[in-house]
Amino acid sequence: MGLILSAWLSGRAADSVPSSSAVFLPLAVPTSSRLALTLSSPAVSPADRRSRWSSHQRSPHFRLSPCKQQATRSPAELSSDGVRAEVGVESGLHVWEVTWSPEHRGSHAVIGISRRDCPLQDSGYKVLVGGDSLSWGWELKSNQLWHGGKTLVCYPRERRRLRSQAAEAFRSKSPNSLHSHETEAPLLIPERVQLVLDADAGTLGFAVGGSFLGVAFRDLPSGVELFPAVSSVRGGARIELRYLNGTTRNPPALMALCGLSILQNVGQQRQNQVDQLPLPPLLHHYLLSCF
Repeated sequence: MGLILSAWLSGRAADSVPSSSAVFLPLAVPTSSRLALTLSSPAVSPADRRSRWSSHQRSPHFRLSPCKQQATRSPAELSSDGVRAEVGVESGLHVWEVTWSPEHRGSHAVIGISRRDCPLQDSGYKVLVGGDSLSWGWELKSNQLWHGGKTLVCYPRERRRLRSQAAEAFRSKSPNSLHSHETEAPLLIPERVQLVLDADAGTLGFAVGGSFLGVAFRDLPSGVELFPAVSSVRGGARIELRYLNGTTRNPPALMALCGLSILQNVGQQRQNQVDQLPLPPLLHHYLLSCF
């Protein structure tokens, strides 16, 4: 029964995507029940060690706040600098949130995942996270994915499909138009971005504004520690890290799947009316605790 319900929830996700800003809502992709539960679960305590930047795994141009949750890049000319999280993971599904103001990014502002040996300082202005084979990064200003020192594709990929559909519709209405395509400006990524690492499946994706934008990288190495990481060339850039939640590779509990199904059908606009549902008080309490 649990497997049937899990498949049913995946089908529901294709019909209704998470709430988001007007820009990112059309870019959201269906999520698995495992990820949907993780994203909807309450965040763990901010004091969790997984919310800290590492005092040792950082460029000397990055200084940390006393709680180690904020890293600030000192002004430095012709230098690219990075910092890794204090704690990495080898298994499970995990979600972190990176807070980085667009006004303090500059060029080469990258967030992603790295192994322990990824370089965290280099001369000149360049991408560090994704600049070698030991890291995978998303450059926020250009929306480009980086790995192995090369740009791969523009992310989110769903954007290209939607744009192609719009262009095809335009051409069908205007067959005499000479403009078959236009240069598309990068998306402005807001200050809060969630990293979604599934170490069991070997995938990394990102979520913005409540919308999961899909898998960015596949075939990440298994059985090795992977760390959230950022790199910057902007003096004064302040970057915060927060571990939100995670889960093991075990299938979600049937009770949790049922709760998720109810909340998805109720919708965010009516979640404050859960206590009016024809359910026992114990279930009311459980559903309210899911918010």
